[in-house]
Amino acid sequence: MDEELMRIIHQDGYAQVLVELAVNVGMTKAAAAEMQTSMADMFLDPSVTGGRPPGTVLTSELADGLSFHAKVGLKHIANAEQLVGPPRVRIFPNLGLALGYVDAAGLAGLGQAASVGRVFRAEMPNLIRPVRARADVAPNGISWGVQRIGAPALWAMGFRGQGVLVGHVDTGVDGRHPALQGAIQHFVEFDLNGEEMPEKEAWDSDDHGTHTAGTIAGRQGTFGAFGVAPEAKIASAMVIEGGNVLDRILGGIEWSVDKGAQIVSASLGLPGQSQVFQPLINALRRRNVLPVFAVGNEGPGTSRYPGNYSNLLSVGASDSGDNVAGFSGSQRFLNPPRMVPDIVAPGANIISCIPGGNYARLDGTSMATPHIAGLAALLLSAVPGASANDLEAAIQDAAQLVGGMSPQRANRGIPDGSRALALLQQRLDLAP
Repeated sequence: MDEELMRIIHQDGYAQVLVELAVNVGMTKAAAAEMQTSMADMFLDPSVTGGRPPGTVLTSELADGLSFHAKVGLKHIANAEQLVGPPRVRIFPNLGLALGYVDAAGLAGLGQAASVGRVFRAEMPNLIRPVRARADVAPNGISWGVQRIGAPALWAMGFRGQGVLVGHVDTGVDGRHPALQGAIQHFVEFDLNGEEMPEKEAWDSDDHGTHTAGTIAGRQGTFGAFGVAPEAKIASAMVIEGGNVLDRILGGIEWSVDKGAQIVSASLGLPGQSQVFQPLINALRRRNVLPVFAVGNEGPGTSRYPGNYSNLLSVGASDSGDNVAGFSGSQRFLNPPRMVPDIVAPGANIISCIPGGNYARLDGTSMATPHIAGLAALLLSAVPGASANDLEAAIQDAAQLVGGMSPQRANRGIPDGSRALALLQQRLDLAP
């Protein structure tokens, strides 16, 4: 049993736990509802805890340093709707996970339940915020990042992300932005308790989500070409920041898988290392979904989890001179032996759209990650039968160390789209 979890329960009387269920992921909603009822007695009523586990971020605590859009957005999420209290236990059937509060007796009950696998102390990821942001005007031509990963060569072959749905787990997305018209197939907003809110027009509680969505699938027009996969579709879940963050994030990923996303792009996590989110990543891989996560912005010798796990695509940031950006995280681990990030991608001086029909240049591994999610969408549009493992292998094997990159900072280096497609076709024994 997790000693830290036991310490927190002894100290506070309860703790929020993430439970890996001993069932196959992808159970029916009816089965999930039945399990929720059968497990309820092992969990506390969240009202006993005030509905807030230690470490949860409240709206008021986020006010300093956030953009205008973020402040307005969080106020809207907190006040615009009457919040529904969370259930005793929340089941995520596509992920095979459960989340709730337990005391010592409840934890003992979970340890004896046949339906339960591992139990983890819940932790609260947060957004990996850009290290720099500058307002700009609509760009001319193709952005340097899109060109650097070789996307135009795949466009010329007719592969533009068509038929591919990318899960976008972020601060939301501005559905009215001209560069995203036709790109957003699904949108959902989760309130501060993690409850799915009534369907509404896609909007962004910050600048971040619109910017990353634009890099994945921004359409082309008089505002330039900065979307890697300009015919892909996005399933965007507004899940950060604020409130019961883990409920919201898991809800968004669960929802995107339910909608049929084959790739999930996320720029969130916590510094250091912990296995608490490993069941989540394992579940995505079992569902044949490719997780693409940012490694973090704290520089060399650091990384964020789950972006430093071995079974996802961990992405660092490079600049237009083919150097690893100074802020980009990188770290070597011994158990299991690995180096992160797996690859780097354009993440400095990246132009994309932000809410209100505007544009900005941002720096961060959050900007690099959607480049790779977009590249995976291009490859999947070229080879629709490719698995998540196939996509990951092709992108990693297509990466090369160039310019000022070292393996200690860039690991495999930066991938090229044409080379990745050739390797994917070779891997599946397909004629080019």
